Amino acid sequence: MTHADPATFVRTNTAIAHPSLLPEMRLHLATEVTPLWEATEATLARNNLPPPYWAFAWPGGQAVARYALDNPEAVRGKRVLDFAAGTGLVGIACALAGAAHVRAAEIDAFALAAMELNAALNGVALEAVSDDLVGRDLPDIDVVLAGDVCYERPMAERVTAWLRRIAATGTLVVLGDPGRAYVPTSGLERLGRYAVPTSLELEDRTLRETNVWRLLPG
Repeated sequence: MTHADPATFVRTNTAIAHPSLLPEMRLHLATEVTPLWEATEATLARNNLPPPYWAFAWPGGQAVARYALDNPEAVRGKRVLDFAAGTGLVGIACALAGAAHVRAAEIDAFALAAMELNAALNGVALEAVSDDLVGRDLPDIDVVLAGDVCYERPMAERVTAWLRRIAATGTLVVLGDPGRAYVPTSGLERLGRYAVPTSLELEDRTLRETNVWRLLPG
């Protein structure tokens, strides 16, 4: 499979399944980790592509999506951004909860294909964008949601500083965190807490206690 055909790659290497915390949603997901990672590594060698993070419903994203569905007033009628969207599950949840417009941002072509396929599966529309938004102003966004972005120090520090600046403009910024090493230790307000079933092939335990935080301005 080549870089020119990410949608076919997604369909071929995933199955349609329900994320553990989101039974009302269907997504193209990896059902066996190793074959997909190996398939992507072969493609990576030819086309310099990133790992298939888009193929898994990570606990931080599931918790944020669950929060949006359980608290639709947070996004109903709002213009929302699903940042580092992966599968697009957070943006899809916001659309199902009544968001006025959903933008889903990813820099990976496979993720963009996956989120568009997933949106169609769930009967909603997303604006998929491939731009790197970090550092940019977001004047046309009311709510930013990020499922799981604090697993590497450089990315976590860069993204958190940017999101605090966005929060200072009055935009609601929501983070999902299943206990990653580089989540901020201050300037957070807990919005919810969820126990997310996980696979030992992806995580170091079968259940992740995952917080949904409001990120406060810095």
